[in-house]
Amino acid sequence: MTVLYDSVLAVVAAAGLLTLLRLVRGPGALDRIMALDVLATMIIAGTAVGMAARGDPTPLPVLVVLALLAFIGSVTAAHLVEKREGMR
Repeated sequence: MTVLYDSVLAVVAAAGLLTLLRLVRGPGALDRIMALDVLATMIIAGTAVGMAARGDPTPLPVLVVLALLAFIGSVTAAHLVEKREGMR
């Protein structure tokens, strides 16, 4: 099972690096906002895999708070982008 956890963490880390690349190079503000949302999801996924590998559910409340913050941030960003489009 350790090989499975290690390979999943490697894939999540690679996805996180590609997301950081999109965050830096993203042509628009919406691309960067979405990259931050995906990065938060990658952090949550990596923490969940590490939690499963150790068999320790202690960080679970932190994951719930991070997921809620990512959701609220995405909804707020989408609302602001929609509002800005309406002003044009």
